[in-house]
Amino acid sequence: MLAHGAHANRKRVKARRPPTTRRARFFPRRAASPRSAPGAPPERCYIRRRPGRRLGPLRYRAGPLPKEPITPAVPPQLARDWALIRSQLREAVPDSTFEIWLAPLQPRAVVGDTLVIAAPDEIRSWVADRYARVLQTCAATVLGPQTDVDVVAPDAGVADRARATPPAGPAGDEQADLHPKFTFDQFVIGDANRFAHAAALAVAELPGQAYNPLFLYGPPGLGKTHLLHAIGNYVRAHGGGLRVRSTTAERFTNAFVAAVQTKGTDDFKARFRDTDVLLIDDVQFLQRKVKTEEEFFHTFNALHETGSQLVLTCDRLPANMAALEERLLERFQAGLVAELQPPDFATRLAILRKRVHHDAIRLPDESALHAIAHRITANARTLEGALIRVVAYHSLTRRPIDAALADEVLADLLPTPKAPGRREPPTIERVQELTCAAFDVSRDELLSAARSSRIVWPRQVAMYLARENTAASLTAIGEAFGGRNHTTVMYSCRKASERLAADPIAQALVHELERRLAEPSDDRTA
Repeated sequence: MLAHGAHANRKRVKARRPPTTRRARFFPRRAASPRSAPGAPPERCYIRRRPGRRLGPLRYRAGPLPKEPITPAVPPQLARDWALIRSQLREAVPDSTFEIWLAPLQPRAVVGDTLVIAAPDEIRSWVADRYARVLQTCAATVLGPQTDVDVVAPDAGVADRARATPPAGPAGDEQADLHPKFTFDQFVIGDANRFAHAAALAVAELPGQAYNPLFLYGPPGLGKTHLLHAIGNYVRAHGGGLRVRSTTAERFTNAFVAAVQTKGTDDFKARFRDTDVLLIDDVQFLQRKVKTEEEFFHTFNALHETGSQLVLTCDRLPANMAALEERLLERFQAGLVAELQPPDFATRLAILRKRVHHDAIRLPDESALHAIAHRITANARTLEGALIRVVAYHSLTRRPIDAALADEVLADLLPTPKAPGRREPPTIERVQELTCAAFDVSRDELLSAARSSRIVWPRQVAMYLARENTAASLTAIGEAFGGRNHTTVMYSCRKASERLAADPIAQALVHELERRLAEPSDDRTA
C-alpha cells in the first residue's frame, strides 16, 4: 500500500508541474560555458538534448547551411569570346528560341579545340540534339574553324577532360595538331584542285622523295589546310612510324620568340628539326620577321639536307611575297608549286552532297543544294557555312529543306551573284528554245510523252540545263516539261550527267548551250 501511495503521489506531483517545464530540455548557455571562446560576448542559444522531436521554432541547434552550387569563374578571355559567340547566336536564331534554349548556357572552359558549355539539366539534351550544329558554327567563327562544342551538365568536371588532353608546350603540341576529319577520303576533287590533290597524295605516299618541298597556294577556304593535314594523317597511318610535326607560321614565330627569351633555343631546334615530315601553314606570316626568317631558313636547310619532307601553304605565289628574303623564296620555288582555284559548280555541288551524307541530313530533293551552289561561288568554307545555316533554320522552323528555304535564309547574307552584262537570268523557256534549235526538234515534241531516243536525249539535256542554269526548283521544272514530277527530273539530270562524263561530243554541245545561255540579253537577239 505504501508503495502504491508513493507512486500515486509521484503521479500527482508530475501532474502539478507547470506546462513550461517541458522547455527544460533546452537550457541557456552563456559565454561562461567551457565551449565558449575566451573573451566572447555573452550570448544565448538553445541546445536540444533529444534530437528528432519537433518542439517549435528556435528549438533546433543551428547546423551548417546547405551547399549551393558555385558557378566556376570564367577566364576573362573566354568571357569575351563567349560574348561574341552569344551575339552570333542571337543573329542565327529567333529571339524566342535564343531566350528559351540558348540564353541559359554558360561557358566552362576551352580544352584543346573543344569549347565546353554547361547547360541546365532540363534543357541539356534538347540543346545538344537540336542546336549543336548552330553552336559549333557560331563558336567556329570566333574561336577558329577547328572548334568543337561539348554540352555538359552544370556540375560536370572539366578537370578530367583537361587531364585527358595532352599537355601543350610553350607553343602548343604541334604533333597533336592534326585535324582527324581532314583526310584524303573527305577531300572533294574537282578541276580546280585536281593537280594539288594529286601532288599532296604523292608526297604522302613517298615523303621526301616525290616533291620536296611541296608549296600549295590559293585564296582562303579552298582546301590548302585540308590537304596539309591529310598528308600528316596519311603518313601517321601508313608511314611506318615516321615522325610528323604540323604547325603554323604564327606558332613557329611565337615558339621561337619564347625560346629566345627563356634561352631554350636548343630545345626549339630539336623540336622542329628532329622530324621526318614538317607541315607549315600560312607561311606568308613569316614576312618582315627578320630573326624568325633566319631561323626558319636554317631549319629548312637542316631538314632538306637529311631528306625530310617539307609541305608549305600560302595564300599567294612565292614570287608575290616581296617582303620575304630572296633565299627563302628560292627554296620555296625549288620544289613543286601547286595552285588551288575556286571550285566550279559541279565541285561545289559535290562538296554539299558529301557534307549532307557525312552529317546524315535528310533532304526531300537536291533543290536546296543547287540553290546554295549557285549562290556561293567563293570557296568551300563559305559553302558549308551556308548549308549549316539553312539546316539550322530548318531545325528551328520545321520547314522542308528546299530551294525556297535556301533562298530565303541566304538572301540577305549572300546575294545571288550576277554575271557581268546579264540583265536577267535564263528562263526555262529560253533553255527549251535553245535545246530545240540545237537538236532540231519542236517544242511540242520536247514536252510530249514520246520515248524515242531522238526525243529523250534532248529532253534530258534540257532538264539538265534548266536545273544547272536556272533558279527553278525540280517541281517547277517538271511542270514546265509537260507536268512531270520532280523524280523524273532528277532521273533525267542524272542520266544526262552520266552521258556527259563519258561522251566528249555531248559534253562540247552542252557547254556551247551553256555559253549561249550565259550571254547578255542584248546578244541573244542578234
